[in-house]
Amino acid sequence: MDLFSPLALGDLKLSNRLVMAPLTRSRSGKDGVPNADVVEYYRQRASLGLIVSEGTYPSFAGQGFVRQPGLVTEEQIAGWKKVTDAVHAEGGLIVAQVMHAGRVTHPETTGVDYVEAPSAIAVEGESRTYTGKHAYPVPHALGSEELPRIIEEFVTASRNAIAAGFDGVELHGANGYLLHEFLAPSANTRTDNYGGSPENRARFVIEVVTAVANAIGAGKTGLRISPEHNVQGALENDRADVLATYTALVRGIAQLGLANLSILHHDPAGALVQSLRKEFGGPVLLNTGFAEITTYEEAARVAAEGWGEAVVVGRPAIANPDLVRRWKEQLPLNEPDFATFYTEGPKGYIDYPFWEN
Repeated sequence: MDLFSPLALGDLKLSNRLVMAPLTRSRSGKDGVPNADVVEYYRQRASLGLIVSEGTYPSFAGQGFVRQPGLVTEEQIAGWKKVTDAVHAEGGLIVAQVMHAGRVTHPETTGVDYVEAPSAIAVEGESRTYTGKHAYPVPHALGSEELPRIIEEFVTASRNAIAAGFDGVELHGANGYLLHEFLAPSANTRTDNYGGSPENRARFVIEVVTAVANAIGAGKTGLRISPEHNVQGALENDRADVLATYTALVRGIAQLGLANLSILHHDPAGALVQSLRKEFGGPVLLNTGFAEITTYEEAARVAAEGWGEAVVVGRPAIANPDLVRRWKEQLPLNEPDFATFYTEGPKGYIDYPFWEN
């Protein structure tokens, strides 16, 4: 496999196999409406085979970060339409990551007086809110009768994404947020059909993915997972349980014919990732970096060894809007400015230079 060869992901036809990771940038204001800087940021990166947007919230309770964009209001949809139009005008493709933060948020951020999760277990640490840092609250444990509402919020947000011109959606089942909380035994201590066994803990994610695929088309729907990532209290330290849980999940969605499964894991060639890839049977996107930055050599090795169909890249894409050209021609890279990752304004956002020669 060549990183720079075309690839079909469901209904999408990518010009290369470099996928921009969903990257929180906190530039969309308190109203969650993408502004002109957001439009320019994504437009600049349209040469990547596929852009996955930063996490967008499907409900006000699902917002995780300050100045995070949403897919709830008409104004947010209209703001995203400007983004997708700009990316398409440059010949690019962009999907929306639909993300419910679950318990990893705070009422001072969401404006909603409760936090939703599978079980009433607070995540350790503090949340950065509009009124400063606050300890994460004990969440409201969603009753089984409430779960259809959550599913419908994912469906509505996904329909809103298509209305906004996105080429599809990626459902965020990773990094300790709501869907991942159902999967992780440390966050899910339920005793109903959605807790306990690996099959039960996978059930809600399967139901969400199935509902969204039925609503907008499986060929426009992907899922992101991060087994064993162990962040934000979603601890998965028992390899046998991890394998059972994620195998149940992947088997439950394999027959849908999804566009892709995106896997964040430090060992892309390992037994866990490759077992899940075989169970899925469709295109797999591999993201090897989270604590570490993905290098060209690492991405090229994933391609050369055939461990997955495409490589998901984060921080190099932040600092290098023309990353595809730079990697293809082996040009020097801009270094990312970590101090501006989550600040406001254009600095460290849309002012990284393109290669001039």
